[in-house]
Amino acid sequence: MFRRILFATLAVAPVAVGLHYLADLPETLEFVISAAALIPLAWLIGEATEHAAVHTGPGIGGFLNATFGNAPELIIALIAVNQGLTEVVRGSLTGSVVSNLLLVLGLSLVAGGRGTLDRYSSFLAFGLLGFATLAFLIPAIPSWDGDPDRDSLAALSVPVSVVVLLVYVAVTWYSLRRHHSLHVASDDEIDAWSLRAALGALFLATVATAFVAEILVGSLEVFSEKAGLS
Repeated sequence: MFRRILFATLAVAPVAVGLHYLADLPETLEFVISAAALIPLAWLIGEATEHAAVHTGPGIGGFLNATFGNAPELIIALIAVNQGLTEVVRGSLTGSVVSNLLLVLGLSLVAGGRGTLDRYSSFLAFGLLGFATLAFLIPAIPSWDGDPDRDSLAALSVPVSVVVLLVYVAVTWYSLRRHHSLHVASDDEIDAWSLRAALGALFLATVATAFVAEILVGSLEVFSEKAGLS
């Protein structure tokens, strides 16, 4: 029942895009409609990656889930950076870090129950967490002395971002090779979509997310101003 409702609400995305280009709606209403449209699109991206994982294997499937699971957030951040809304991106990153460390991790620990953990993977995860924390702090150091232009911050952000991206690629490649034998495919995937259908849905959902996210970011400033948000 819930899946049928989500499938039905996918129609909100083309409605949001059509109203943006064909109708002169208030930007606050555009923001609300586009935000509502992103919810089923994000679900469809996750659903498509899970069905694709049935055909690609547990290792590649986990990589697809981890990568495309953050696609809506990444698309919104890229559009916001392109439009100069750096404060929005900072707030998004902060909220993402807090929600993943507290909400997602907490729910995983509660739902997962007691079990055996891979000690090496745990140390690797905590090491990456410490590395990410340090990487976030390095570009912020020049701003501690009150530099109004923050030129040093911009100069440090790019190389730090490149290093973090390279570390992510290296750790992902290593994890896929090391943990391939630790993942066991489940036997309840009988109704999985075909690989072509899953990839097609993933592509269409990602493209639709890009259009809707552009509308969302474009109306964000007006919405926040009228709503009294800082």
